[in-house]
Amino acid sequence: MAAFPWHARSRNYVSESDVCKLESVPLDFGDYHPLKPITVTESKTKKMSRKGSTSSTSSSSSSSMMDPLSSVLDGTDPLSLFAAAADPLTTPASMDGVRKKRDKDDSSALGSDFEQWSSKRGEILAKYTTTEKLSINLYMGSEKGKATTSGSAVSEKVRTRLEELDDLEEGSQKELLNLTQQDYMNRIEELNQSLKDAWSSDQKVKALKIVIQCSKLLSDTTVIQFYPSKFVLITDILDTFGKLVYERILSMCMDNRVSLSDNFSPETVNDTAKETCLNWFFKIASIRELIPRFYVEAAILKCNKFLSKTGISECLPRLTSVIRGIGDPLVAVYARAYLCRVGMEVAPQLKESLNKNFFDFLLTFKQIHGDTVQNQLVVQCVEIPLYLTLYSPAIDWILQCIAYHAPEILLTETMERCKKLGNNALLLNSIMSAFRAEFIAARSMDFIGMIKECDESGFPKHLLFRSLGLNLALADPPENDHLQILNEAWKVITKLKNPQDYINCAEVWVEYTCRHFTKREVNTVLADVIKHMTPDRAFEDAYPQLQSIIQKVITYISDFSLLFSVEKFLPFLDMFQKESVRVEVCKCIMESFIKHQQESTKDPVILNALLHICKTMHDSVNALTLEDEKRLLAALINGFIKMVSFGRDFEQQLSFYVEARSMFCNLEPVLVQLIHSVNQLAMETRKVMRGNHSRKTAAFVRACVAFCFITIPSLSSIFTRLNLYLHSGQVALANQCLSQADAFFKAAVSLVPEVPKMISVDGKMRPSDAFLLEFLCNFFSTLLVVPDHPEQGVLFLVRGLLNVIQDYTWEDNSDDKIRIYTNVLHLLSAMTQETYIYHVDKVDSNDTLYGGDSKFLAEISKLCETVIAQILDHLKTLGKEETLKRQSQLALYFFNTILAHGDLRNNKLNQLSVNLWNLAQKHGFADTKTMVKTLEYIKRRSKQPDMSHFTDLALRLPLQSRT
Repeated sequence: MAAFPWHARSRNYVSESDVCKLESVPLDFGDYHPLKPITVTESKTKKMSRKGSTSSTSSSSSSSMMDPLSSVLDGTDPLSLFAAAADPLTTPASMDGVRKKRDKDDSSALGSDFEQWSSKRGEILAKYTTTEKLSINLYMGSEKGKATTSGSAVSEKVRTRLEELDDLEEGSQKELLNLTQQDYMNRIEELNQSLKDAWSSDQKVKALKIVIQCSKLLSDTTVIQFYPSKFVLITDILDTFGKLVYERILSMCMDNRVSLSDNFSPETVNDTAKETCLNWFFKIASIRELIPRFYVEAAILKCNKFLSKTGISECLPRLTSVIRGIGDPLVAVYARAYLCRVGMEVAPQLKESLNKNFFDFLLTFKQIHGDTVQNQLVVQCVEIPLYLTLYSPAIDWILQCIAYHAPEILLTETMERCKKLGNNALLLNSIMSAFRAEFIAARSMDFIGMIKECDESGFPKHLLFRSLGLNLALADPPENDHLQILNEAWKVITKLKNPQDYINCAEVWVEYTCRHFTKREVNTVLADVIKHMTPDRAFEDAYPQLQSIIQKVITYISDFSLLFSVEKFLPFLDMFQKESVRVEVCKCIMESFIKHQQESTKDPVILNALLHICKTMHDSVNALTLEDEKRLLAALINGFIKMVSFGRDFEQQLSFYVEARSMFCNLEPVLVQLIHSVNQLAMETRKVMRGNHSRKTAAFVRACVAFCFITIPSLSSIFTRLNLYLHSGQVALANQCLSQADAFFKAAVSLVPEVPKMISVDGKMRPSDAFLLEFLCNFFSTLLVVPDHPEQGVLFLVRGLLNVIQDYTWEDNSDDKIRIYTNVLHLLSAMTQETYIYHVDKVDSNDTLYGGDSKFLAEISKLCETVIAQILDHLKTLGKEETLKRQSQLALYFFNTILAHGDLRNNKLNQLSVNLWNLAQKHGFADTKTMVKTLEYIKRRSKQPDMSHFTDLALRLPLQSRT
């Protein structure tokens, strides 16, 4: 095949740039601003069509601020329109939707700041457990009345139901003994399911029996330490029953397929629903035992809404009084808790009844220390401190209900009543847990006085100080009391012998100390913690609390120079001797540093401490460490490295990077960051010297270059290495380190053959060709300004790279090799220009070195011929039917290269371009739009000066129709 000589067109980059510049046009913005809201004009159009006439249009427009999309639908979501149009009875879940909405509305009446019972449920079940055996009575059902015929009278049916209710009390039950806690919970769940099954099968009496039976279990305190959990499980069943009854009556109120509104009045309820509701209350009133009668009525308290407006407000005080008949104080307090629960759900506005409920409890509080209770505890071998903790969930809940949005005066009244009871510790703790932190903080000294005088009765004072500390973490006490409060609290805390009790309190009060005091007091507190937690390695059982202390300290002391001047801070860190916990603490500290450190630092105290912390994180990395964890650790260490600056002391900065490299060699992203940082350091040196290096700075930048050259080979990612070789070579070139730049570029060339066919990208294996093509294009752009080495041949690096590309094994179905060759033509064309398009300051490129020498241009021409021959050979191999589309695309790509960079005055090159154009559309795979635009571009160029030969070219480029 005859060789095609390459004749690059001569370029005047300055004039070309001027031609390509956009014309600047003055723009008068007026009132327009792109961030202003859009004003949409809505037009209403009415069309009338008449025979024999054109349609006439009348329109009225109104300007308004609205969303143009929603205006079409009058602001309504189209899905909502469909939902609104649907018949509620034809939708299977219609009642469920109404029910969910109503439940949501009821709960939202309390506000999101009210902690729901559901959030406490799991905690109670987890805390109050037992290993003792439990018993339960299961309802076995009755065969009475089964033979009743369908023609039986209504009175017979009623008699049968009454007999069934009596049957429950006459012993149609089965007692299951020796159940484990899990067995017991499973049985309760079975009863809950049985209730739902009975209800769905229209066995309402059976459902009521199950609820009565479950309620009876709440009078049993034989395994007293399990009682709070039992209460949770049983009241779940009561809640289910209450909802079923309410929804049953609600469904009977539907009139003309429309349900009642959320705020319905009893007058809108039909007689059938009212009669059914009354029937339920009458059935419950006939229950003989007090506890099941109370619980079942409380469960359906909401149903009073169907009967009268004042039904709930009348029932609540009565049910409160009913609880006075319950003799066991533990059973009674949980009954009060349930009544508060139901009351807050159905009538949160009736706070008076809830308050009365609590004050009733206070009147009967002395029962806890009575002989009956004491004897029961002796029989069950339960100590008074354990017994008192059983009251906490109930009292806490009752107080939470009455304290919700309560005025401050209620706290004062509650405190006075608590004093009359001898400042009982259990009550005092619940009061501090329930009322607003601002109220508690304002009375901090009053509470401390009550705590000092209180009757502990098995409830330790340190827990009271912990509760007070929790409030003071949320609200500030009077400023004059700050120090006295801390002294009073710490006097008690520091005397605690049990390390777990101590750390639970210290963890809370550390935050108070950090909020209101200086580093001196914080240091004293940390020293005290170390003193208590070091003996017998007690810290090993308190890592969560110790982590919490660290988190609080770094939250309030964000100035790290101040933080590390706290003498006991680093010794405190030494207590974290379990590696996983230690690393978590280090991560926490580094995150805080990166977040709060606004300015770079060279403080030796900070640097030494953080280097130690980063080293701890780095050394935790092993073969089992997850990639995500490595990325996180590397990001934290890199954040630290970026914040270190020694100002103009560049040598000290480089020494720091050298030290960091030796410390963090196992984390590749850190090494990459260090290379970038050192390259940046070299460029900063160049900036300071304005490109005119002295002997000293020249030696320094060579040291920086050497750092990078030594570090890059230790990286595992091949494309990271390639890009860093290129980047570092560019930095070396900018600093006039020519031999070092050559070394980087040679290293990059020699690395290209090692590029694998597939590489991992974000955890997925992908072909590497696209990444290699991108890298080589960048490399070619750099090689334009790299001067030839005096001891090497002409274009030594370009020839070496072309040889590597030639020998590289490319994918069979890939044209990337030819695309690279085409880009090489761009480079070689740029190299033939008299003056290159860009230069590196104070570096003479080949345009200066060779000065347009004919031998140099001849060498470039030979290279071009070789490259063109490779491209044309590849185009021939694509002549098969399955590769014709690729041939068309590649031919057009090569044509555009000749058009942009070649001198089409040369006849051979001109003919080659015509052949490529014809080849591109020969088999019908060419993009017609692209071809048309290309031809239009050629015609436009032909009108420019010295471009008349484009006119002839345009005439020789036909457009073939696809048909």
